[in-house]
Parts: sequence; structure tokens; C-alpha cells
Amino acid sequence: MVALPVLIPAGVALLAMAAFALSYDALRQMAAASHIHPALTYAFPLVIDGFIAIGIGALLIVRTARLGSRAYVWGLVSVATATSIWANVLHAVRLNQQTRRGGLALDDITVGVISAIAPLALAGAVHLYLLVQRRPAHAEPRDEGRHITAATPPERGAAAAAKEPRSDENVAEQAEEAAEQVAQPEKPPAKRGDQRPMATWEQVVEIGRTAPLGRAGHVSRRHMETAIRDKGLRPGRRERMEKAKALLQAERDQSSAEVDA
Repeated sequence: MVALPVLIPAGVALLAMAAFALSYDALRQMAAASHIHPALTYAFPLVIDGFIAIGIGALLIVRTARLGSRAYVWGLVSVATATSIWANVLHAVRLNQQTRRGGLALDDITVGVISAIAPLALAGAVHLYLLVQRRPAHAEPRDEGRHITAATPPERGAAAAAKEPRSDENVAEQAEEAAEQVAQPEKPPAKRGDQRPMATWEQVVEIGRTAPLGRAGHVSRRHMETAIRDKGLRPGRRERMEKAKALLQAERDQSSAEVDA
């Protein structure tokens, strides 16, 4: 089982290379039959099948983009794949029609279907390889509420906090958090079956804009987390909230600068 994360990508890569080699032979002969210069016939298969491999990688990159961008990439990949299949099928059928019948003889449809396997296998192998490479070997727990800070000894956490420089804003916010923790008793941990959904980045920013401000009119991470929980969502990790807080504070500073100007 330990060797599977290594063997599977290697096997998929070998499959892609074999499918490319089979399709390469047919496409190069088609290039020669199309009167392309003999010294350049090697480039024709690279243009067709190479575009398929690159296009599939691009599909994974733009999978969260707008529909128009995804449709454009899908169109290019579909045209390249259809061209490769058509060229492979035509090559096999024409050779089958010109070959003298002796031994095992196949009809044109069977020959065409068999020849179409190579470009389809190439596209599928490239897609599988990219998916395997993107997925980590050991999946991390999905519950973001339980992370390293829960297992960090108190001594280490206090020492790390003492080493970090603290600005006036951070000191004021920490004092405000301490006051709220004293005023409000700690709530019992929620049951596993009653976990709230995690707020998306867009929801964190949108709710953070409506959250009350902290001291001196600065954005407060504690108020943002409270507002997100009031919406029935989980805010997520502290680093994520600090990033959203910095973004909203930058927006407020820019808006104030524009008003003053």
C-alpha cells in the first residue's frame, strides 16, 4: 500500500506515453500524406496530441472560472481531440482498404474504432495523472476547528506569543477579547452531529463588512467571528479571519483617504 502513491502516477504516465506513441505514428503518416515537408512531419502529432494534453491541464486550472472561459477551453480541447480521432480513424481505414486480404481481416468500422482508442486513452491518461498529482497522499482532517493550536502546550503558546511584536491595535483587541470572555461564560463544545457549515471566503468578507467595529474604529476579528456565528456559520481558522480583517481594514483606510482628499 505504501508504494501505491508512486506506482499509480508512474503507471498512468507510461499509459499516456504508449497512447501518444500509437497516435503519433498515425498522425505523422497523415502529415506525410498531406504533403507536409518530410523534415516537419514530426511536428504535426505534437501540435494535435500535445494540445490535448495541455488543454486538459488548462481545464483543471479554470474549473472554477466563469462559464465563458470554461466553455472556450472545453471547445478547444474538444476540437483537438476530435481532430486526432478523425485522423487516426481515417489513417486506419484507408490502410485497411489498400491492404491485401490475408490472415486476419477486419472491416473498416472495427479498424476505425480500434484506432480511436489511442487518442482517447491519451486524453484520459493525462487527466488521470493530473488528478493523482493534485490529490495529497495523506488526506488531512476536514474539521478546521481542530488544528495545531488545540494540541500546543500552554508553555509553548505563551512563549511564542511573548516573542511576537504586538501593536497597539492588537493589544486593544486582545484586551477586548479578554473582557468578553470574562463577561460571557464559555459555551460547551457543540456535538459532532450539530456542526455548522463553514463560511466561504465571500461570506466571511460580506458578513465582516456588517460587523460592529472595535476600538478606535478598527475592524475587530472577534466581532467578525461573532457575526458569522450569528448567521449559523463557522468562521474557520484564525489565520483566515486575520486575512479577512486586514482586507476590510484596508478598504476602510482607502475609503477614509478618499474622503479626506
